[in-house]
Amino acid sequence: MEKKNIVFIAQSLDGYIAGKNGELDWLHAIPNPDHIDMGFNALMNEIDAIVMGRTTFETVCNFGGDWPYPKPVFVLSNSLKNIPDRLKDKVSLTNGRPQEIINKIHSKGYLKLYIDGGTTIQSFLKENLIDELRITSIPILLGGGFSLFGDLIEPMKLELIASKVFLNQIVQNCYRCKKIYL
Repeated sequence: MEKKNIVFIAQSLDGYIAGKNGELDWLHAIPNPDHIDMGFNALMNEIDAIVMGRTTFETVCNFGGDWPYPKPVFVLSNSLKNIPDRLKDKVSLTNGRPQEIINKIHSKGYLKLYIDGGTTIQSFLKENLIDELRITSIPILLGGGFSLFGDLIEPMKLELIASKVFLNQIVQNCYRCKKIYL
């Protein structure tokens, strides 16, 4: 079975995934009365598990409501020691370097992974572990905040494989990462 690591994330036009104080309200700047999922359900059908950073996990926990992920979630953290009781059968803690984490998760039979969270995405990109980037751009300029991309060892070449427009304003581009072998 094919192994694949996919990033599925929204950003502002100026490349931020959260505002200066971590705010996410701008994600709903464009009305979506029909609740179009913009490919999220298709992604959930494609993957086996989700890998996310602690900050993203804590943010999702604070949304309230039902847990939004139907797949197993692996949370990367060196400091978090416990998962809320309501999520113990859905979420596991893990740590280590990105390649070690991927190997651990693959050994459990999860081969197609959704990688989420700014720092997590950046660390996986630095180790050449992302196969595909699905980036949804919201037409807003935040002027600062948490950047999607950090510094890379060298430029990463991408190949556009799909582009879609939602709600006549939101653009989702899907890129295949061209692997660099050092």
